[in-house]
Amino acid sequence: MTPLDLTGRTTVVTGAANGMGAEIARLLAAQGAHLALVDHDSQALSSVAAGLTDATVTTHVVDLRDDDAVFAASADISAAHPQINALITCAGSSMLGDIEQLTMEEMRWLVDVNLWGTVSITKALLPALKRAPAAHITHLASIYALAAPAGRIPYALSKFAVRGFSEALRHELEGTSVTVGAVYPAGVRTGIILHGRYAAAIDPAVAARAAAAQAAMYHTEPAAAAARIVQATRRRRARTMVGREARLVDVLTRLSPVGYWRIMRRPLREAIDTTTPAD
Repeated sequence: MTPLDLTGRTTVVTGAANGMGAEIARLLAAQGAHLALVDHDSQALSSVAAGLTDATVTTHVVDLRDDDAVFAASADISAAHPQINALITCAGSSMLGDIEQLTMEEMRWLVDVNLWGTVSITKALLPALKRAPAAHITHLASIYALAAPAGRIPYALSKFAVRGFSEALRHELEGTSVTVGAVYPAGVRTGIILHGRYAAAIDPAVAARAAAAQAAMYHTEPAAAAARIVQATRRRRARTMVGREARLVDVLTRLSPVGYWRIMRRPLREAIDTTTPAD
């Protein structure tokens, strides 16, 4: 497949105010891409955009859970950028807690952010992407779209669904100018787990301990992850692992699709324990 040339062309990045989204925006700007940056945090988004002095950048403050706002923002993006060649969806959050601790409202909130926000922005921008001679959609899935750990039900639920959405959409768009891929990061030091939400039923000290235990296992720097994601978008890859842990879990779940948890449980023990009182 012919690689995608993003130089002088527009890429839309969601979740662009921080973490991997911000790093992707910086890297693409340095490579000469035009950018439409989307996030709900107006102040942080403006800060990121202000640092991209060598690129044509528009910013769009949107709560991706609001379908009407998403479609309105997509119309604005299309008006400001006549040709959109790539969409990279990085917006998302995390949630700690087991099924008995979490409320339905808490779980629905995370699924709305991680899944329906991804679906909404993709659907809204698809007509514009299809007008380009060649375009690619990169959805940020997760290592937890391959393996579902205890204590992460809403996150795994949302990311497995993003994986399914990406694969079905890729099949639907066969024969068109638009290709679709999913990226599966593991252990990226973005702070998502430290700044994510946890069930209100959990003692905050316990939640902080569990989040810190998981964050301590993260080894991949956001800039390195961003480079892999941009490369996957340019090469229009259908499936990309980011980080050594992702490659290991990919192999493990293929070899033992039911028994992988027996191997993963021990290193994750402290990170999934949200019931034991903190010292």
